[in-house]
Amino acid sequence: MTVSHGLSGYDAFVLECANTSPAPLPQAFGRLGPRNELSGIGPDGKPFDDQSVQKAFTKALDDMLDSSDPDGTAAAGMTFFGQFIDHDITSDTQSAIGTRIDPRSIRNVRTPALDLDCVYGDGNEASPYLYHPDHAGFLLFGTKDNARDLARNSHGTALIGDMRNDENQIVSQLQGAFVCMHNILMTALQEDAHLVPAAFEGIRAQAITEGYTPSERPFQAARRILRLHYQWIVLNDFLPAFVDADVLKGLRQTFADGKLPKPFTKDSPIMPIEFSGAAYRFGHATVQNDYELNSTSGDVKLFDIMRKEFHSRPEKLNIEFSRLFDFPGNSKFQKARPIGRKLAGSIFNLHFIGEPLKIAGQELSLEDSRKLPHRNIFRDRMTLELPSGQQMARLMHTDEIPAPKELRDHGITKTPLWYYCLHEAEKHGGKLGPVGGTIVAGTLMRLLVLDADSIICSTHDFKPWTALGAAKDGNFSLGHMLACVEAGRDSIAHANDLITG
Repeated sequence: MTVSHGLSGYDAFVLECANTSPAPLPQAFGRLGPRNELSGIGPDGKPFDDQSVQKAFTKALDDMLDSSDPDGTAAAGMTFFGQFIDHDITSDTQSAIGTRIDPRSIRNVRTPALDLDCVYGDGNEASPYLYHPDHAGFLLFGTKDNARDLARNSHGTALIGDMRNDENQIVSQLQGAFVCMHNILMTALQEDAHLVPAAFEGIRAQAITEGYTPSERPFQAARRILRLHYQWIVLNDFLPAFVDADVLKGLRQTFADGKLPKPFTKDSPIMPIEFSGAAYRFGHATVQNDYELNSTSGDVKLFDIMRKEFHSRPEKLNIEFSRLFDFPGNSKFQKARPIGRKLAGSIFNLHFIGEPLKIAGQELSLEDSRKLPHRNIFRDRMTLELPSGQQMARLMHTDEIPAPKELRDHGITKTPLWYYCLHEAEKHGGKLGPVGGTIVAGTLMRLLVLDADSIICSTHDFKPWTALGAAKDGNFSLGHMLACVEAGRDSIAHANDLITG
């Protein structure tokens, strides 16, 4: 039974809110740029409408299919870490391709913050099914058949904060790594109580932390430590992996000066639809055709990595993370594709799609309905009506890139934002440029600015802990954290009790 019906610390929380000046947050979803309605003349000399746009893009996008496997600079696993981040901050369950919708009406069912609610749910009182009832603060992990699997109920359903994190083997095991890291921290905090106060350094609302009972403090400390390291990884590892260094440097300076980069304003939505509906989908271009998960798996095709059913994972599919991430001292990890206008065949065709799309009263063939580029573009043009890449460039006061030949040949002169971000990246070494990089990095960095206790806003100068794998010179990455998980998972307290099934 939860303490005070899940309201422990409630009085301190209410008091802190009462003593703080109100500062309402912007809306969740919304627009950074103008709505971009269909306009112009098609190649047939007639004004563009839904049907002619659908036909034009269907022809123009087929050339995105690529049979080669080029390597970029980012570790292959960072593609899936990007998916993990996305699941932490967004979930749109309303918009459907082919149906126009006002982004302001979309409900985001995730907290728009880098807070690992996909790991912690609503905490150990409000989401008790994620936690062990007798070992306070420890997350359930593992099954009788596989100690490295996620905790599962009798039906094989994972006991996690966001079910999307069990949809493919790599994201599922990243979820498991964060669960393990939390339990490693809980073990350390139980063994050395002096670490607990250090975890609360920099928190502005000290009244809340002072309201924690002695039994609550280790859990709250572990959650804060892991959140800070996660935010550090997003800011200093993930973004540099996919965003041009000069673009990122400029954004850091703008935020450090207390300003917002164009086109963001104080009233901009927390989760711009240009981010979730276009720019952040750059990750599709970084997917490889296949991945080597461990020493015995061989090359595994992308959709063999996808979990067709929610059930226990066999041990033969346990990942050796050093094959997918940049571990300290390891140079033989697999690489993601560079961002560009070509997609691997493994993701170009979504073979699991079983129903044809209906666009503007017309039903696409099942073959075209399965093509990922077409779905992304039709979502843009027929559902969200996003600003074009050129419109966003003008708002940011940066040079525009004209529509490429493959679009102009079909009468398209305004490049859809997702496609523009991919085209722009080709001119920046396979990383997001001024438009794509500003939308992606600007959105994620602003989430940290809006979080009073994030690594950006914390009142102390946070540095990653060597106990979590950070190098003595301060270097820290997701690879460092995963190496720490690999080294420490066998020393987790109560490990056998945390297993389910």
